[in-house]
Amino acid sequence: MELHVSPALHYDADVLVLGAGPAGFCAAVAAAREGARVLLVEQGGCAGGMATAGLVGPFMTCYDAAGEEMILRGLFAEVVDALVARGGAIHPAQVRQGTPYTSWIELGHDHVTPFDPEILKKLLDDMLTAAGVHVLYHTAFAEPILAGTRFAGAVLHSKSGFSAARAEVTVDCTGDADAAFRAGVPCEKGNQAAGITQPATLFFRISHVDSPALERDVAEHRHTFHRENGVNYRSLHWRVTQAREAGDWDLRRTSIGLYKGVREDEWSVNTSRIMDIDATDAESLTRGEVEGRRQAEQIMAFLRKYVPGCADARLMSTGSTLGIRESRHIRGEYRLTLEDILQGRVSQDAILLCSNSVDVHGRFGPESNQYIAVEHGRYYGVPYRCLVPQDVDGLLVAGRSLSAQSEAAGAVRVMPPCMAMGQAAGTAAAMAARDRISPRDVDIPGLQERLRRTGAYL
Repeated sequence: MELHVSPALHYDADVLVLGAGPAGFCAAVAAAREGARVLLVEQGGCAGGMATAGLVGPFMTCYDAAGEEMILRGLFAEVVDALVARGGAIHPAQVRQGTPYTSWIELGHDHVTPFDPEILKKLLDDMLTAAGVHVLYHTAFAEPILAGTRFAGAVLHSKSGFSAARAEVTVDCTGDADAAFRAGVPCEKGNQAAGITQPATLFFRISHVDSPALERDVAEHRHTFHRENGVNYRSLHWRVTQAREAGDWDLRRTSIGLYKGVREDEWSVNTSRIMDIDATDAESLTRGEVEGRRQAEQIMAFLRKYVPGCADARLMSTGSTLGIRESRHIRGEYRLTLEDILQGRVSQDAILLCSNSVDVHGRFGPESNQYIAVEHGRYYGVPYRCLVPQDVDGLLVAGRSLSAQSEAAGAVRVMPPCMAMGQAAGTAAAMAARDRISPRDVDIPGLQERLRRTGAYL
């Protein structure tokens, strides 16, 4: 089928960013602040991706493994500080592990950041406008424009029809490596060796919760928290057992992931488990959305009937898009490994440091997960080479689809590292566009120095 691109719908940019999620937003702002002409394309109606449309929250830890120092800074810290100033977040310095803000989880959950997604939406608009980014919402990536092995731009599709966007450098922040894959970058989907892909979750938010009553119930049962055969029995597992025995629970979950929000009566619910979803297939995504809403309805009924403090709870909203943990992983110039994370390795081309734990849902069955914290040192690094795809020039990939083993991606797929990846990719893209070189040839010490000057911790 021939694509009919209107001559009137043509865009030229130094840097094209595909996807305005946590990685894409940061890539666009970082590139624009470096002086590049930036076009940011997003298929939804707002920036923020999983943080806004997906209602995923809180931001996971941005501190080192000891919980002593904030090591994910830069644009992430700027967003957090601005949210706090607007009353839309609690600063991670004030949030400790084992509290309602972490769903009472301790390992790997020190210093998370509760935030309000509605306030975040407006903040991201304001920051993009201030940076001078040209934003196109309701616009989807269709096909790459290739000049030999160079990614020269993209065909886009919107209500206006097909259009062409040409750029010196493109940053793929689609989350699924759509642009990289269609351009011929080698990719793998999920954990091919194990034959699994992490399950999806439809987040939702509730209000009108008598939080003191809920927290008292958990406090009275904290001594029963345990892990058995790869399955966590944590918050409200005793209530789930009651509901299952009464025939009111058929979900493959043993506990309820409840994260307290910025306001006293508001909580985010991370509980639904939707197996065997292929985020690169529309039929599969549709099934996942429908199943996610079915599960959310059952969880809501369970909360009202069985959980103290939730009898009058109200459903504020379900995510307008499914929460995807894993799909494609590109093959880049380096592949981040599980050992890199556990051993706390920091390469010479590291563009961010983080301590996020390996978190692979469904690893040993629908109710299970694999969770491993950093074993040596306070943090590990993500190499720039993980963002540089094999076989295609003029392209960087940032976010959960970076070049990494499935287990390693299970650590850095969360939003703060993705934002740091985006900032690094956007900065590198602007440098490459300015110097008319391939992103793989960017001066790494120069890039690292630019990141330090803009607040990154390296």
